[in-house]
Amino acid sequence: MEAINPFREDQAARTRPQSCTVVIFGASGDLTGRKLVPALYNIAADGELPPTLKVVGFARRPKSHEGFRSELEEMNKKLSRQGHDERLWASFSQSIFYHQSEFEDASGYVRLAGLLDELDAAGAGGNRLFYLSTSPEYFPIVLEQLKAAGLNQAPAGKWARVVIEKPFGTDLETAQTLNRAVHDTFAEKDTYRIDHYLGKETAQNIMVLRFANAIFEPIWNNRYIDHIQITCAENLGMEGGRGGYYEKAGCLRDMVQNHLMQLLSLVAMEPPTDLSADGVRDEKVKVFRSLRQFTDAADVARNVVRAQYTAGTVGGKVAAGYRQEDRINPQSMTEAYVAMKINIDTWRWEGVPFYLRVGKQLPKKTTEISVHFKRPPHVLFNRGTEDDPANVLVIRIQPDEGISLRIASKIPGPAVRTERVKMDFQYSTSFGKASPEAYERLLLDAMGGDATLFARGDEVEHAWRYIDIIEQAWHGASGQPPMCEYPAGSWGPAEAEDLLKRDGRDWRRL
Repeated sequence: MEAINPFREDQAARTRPQSCTVVIFGASGDLTGRKLVPALYNIAADGELPPTLKVVGFARRPKSHEGFRSELEEMNKKLSRQGHDERLWASFSQSIFYHQSEFEDASGYVRLAGLLDELDAAGAGGNRLFYLSTSPEYFPIVLEQLKAAGLNQAPAGKWARVVIEKPFGTDLETAQTLNRAVHDTFAEKDTYRIDHYLGKETAQNIMVLRFANAIFEPIWNNRYIDHIQITCAENLGMEGGRGGYYEKAGCLRDMVQNHLMQLLSLVAMEPPTDLSADGVRDEKVKVFRSLRQFTDAADVARNVVRAQYTAGTVGGKVAAGYRQEDRINPQSMTEAYVAMKINIDTWRWEGVPFYLRVGKQLPKKTTEISVHFKRPPHVLFNRGTEDDPANVLVIRIQPDEGISLRIASKIPGPAVRTERVKMDFQYSTSFGKASPEAYERLLLDAMGGDATLFARGDEVEHAWRYIDIIEQAWHGASGQPPMCEYPAGSWGPAEAEDLLKRDGRDWRRL
């Protein structure tokens, strides 16, 4: 009798992707070649891509279909998770087309509609997935033109959806304006605001870990958890001309408002009534509504640290300071590092602080969530020692996705001495294959109509309300909190260490 794998996904219960035409606006940009098309190719390699699916790249530069396909092939050879199979690419690439137009040109959308009709007649099926991979300032323009051309309305029995890349606004006001533009064009159920962190396997596994395991579900509260840390470290600076964008955004808006806040909501949310998109997102919104608001600039200064890196060494290479980077203002007051303490005013989390940190030019690239449980009484073991007997659960988002649990164990020998050891689970070794890329899962869900892993409009606005208070304190007329510094290649400024030390805690060593 064949053994049943309890981890195998129930394919019958899963929403299957439907055939459609994926229109990528801004198709000459980096995201299309590095992420989107390799993701679709990998889905095809897994046998999950609808056979009649079509891809249309929409961009300004003049190109032929063949020229566009050739460019994408070179990128796919370098970046595909499953390698590059010439025979599969030859078949897959025949479904890729290119459409040249300015984003503001109404006639370009009329011609796009004609191309889509031709593809539908050739078997594409009539469903349309519009993917906005342009600069954010073009989001409203593309939405307006889609509506004017009638492309936001699907034929009877078909659907039209829009996927919008981050950043979704730069503050609450711009997010609300963009939400109005979206809702004027597409219904909320047809709107998919993407955050690729939610497509990572370990991020998806947070709810399963919490709610499907009796050893964790009863203790996931302030009776047993001391505090929680969320770290997103990058060992790069402003390479690739990124300085111009980063100088305008800063890591609070670029990373905390979306990626880290989404991870926070998954860790802190209450169990949903069901696993529907709105069932899950309703609980995430409650977390955002429960965030304790900062009262003034002094309160922000006590609980949030901002910093820039100075010259140093990262991975054995000399790194310039942030203000010396290309396209960065020499007098810049844009943060490249943020550490903050967040309180959630709910029954479950009263008294449990959440510490977040994110930064550039740190010693390594890693994203993880660490749940630090309360220490047991020192009555029997570790009396008078410096050893920390607390259990720590670590959820590794990237790289080497997996979960580990630190426990105390007796060291072999006659003496009763304990040492911390790890129980470790890795996706790659446990399941015998690499996890799918985040964009693979998100594209499949968008094609299948499952919005669970996408942000809802009110989620985005509540997150911006919280972030705006910090931004206003940093850039207000008076009482601005200081800009701290740390050497490139270190784990951040001393002020970030003090943020935890004054609570009797330390950042976890990575």
